[in-house]
Amino acid sequence: MNACNSNVVILGAGGHAKVVIATLHAAGYRVSALLDDDLAKIGDKILQVPVTGNFDDLVNYGFCQSLIALGDNQIREEIAGTYEGYCDWITVIHPTAIVHGSVKINDGAIVFAGAVIQPDTSIGSHVIVNTGATVDHDCRIGNFVHLAPGVHLAGNVSVGDGALLGIGTVVIPGKTIGEKAIVGAGSVVIDDIPPFVKVAGVPAQPIRTEGAF
Repeated sequence: MNACNSNVVILGAGGHAKVVIATLHAAGYRVSALLDDDLAKIGDKILQVPVTGNFDDLVNYGFCQSLIALGDNQIREEIAGTYEGYCDWITVIHPTAIVHGSVKINDGAIVFAGAVIQPDTSIGSHVIVNTGATVDHDCRIGNFVHLAPGVHLAGNVSVGDGALLGIGTVVIPGKTIGEKAIVGAGSVVIDDIPPFVKVAGVPAQPIRTEGAF
C-alpha cells in the first residue's frame, strides 16, 4: 500500500489550514504534508505538519487523500479543477459536529467543530461548513460554497455554487442565494439574493453588483 493512503496531503498553508489540520486530527486522520505555491512557506510547519513544496508536487505523492485548505471559493474551485485526477478528494466531519444520516455531502467538503446539519440537506463538493454553522432541514448547498463561522440557515434554503456567507449570517426559511453571491458578516437575509451580487446589513441589501467575481 502506498504510504499516502493512510495520510492526507493538504493544499494551502495559511491560517485556514490550521483548522483543517485540527479537524483532520480530531477525526482520526494523519496529515503528512502541506503544499503551497508561496515558496517562502516551504520548510515551515503548521501544527507540526511540514510545508514540503508547491501544489504541483501533489503528483509526487501518488494518488493521495487530499483536501484544499483555502477559504477563497474561486481559488478553491480553480485548484480542484487543476488537480482533479491526481488525488482522492476526501470529505471530513469533525466529531463534535452533528450531521443527520440523511444528509448528502460530496467530495472535498469539510464540516468543522460544532456545526449542525439537519435532515435531507445536500452539501456540494469542496464546501466549507465552518465552526458553529447550522444548516436546517432540506437545504441545498452548491459546490464551492463557504458558510463562515456562526452562519445559520433555516429550512429549505438554497445556496448557489461559489457563494460566500460571512460570519454570523442568518437566512430565513425558503430563500435562495444565487451563484457567487457574497453576504456580508452579520447580515440577515429575508429576500432572495440574485447571483453575483454583494449584500450586507439587516435586512441584507445590495451594495455592489458585478458580472463575475
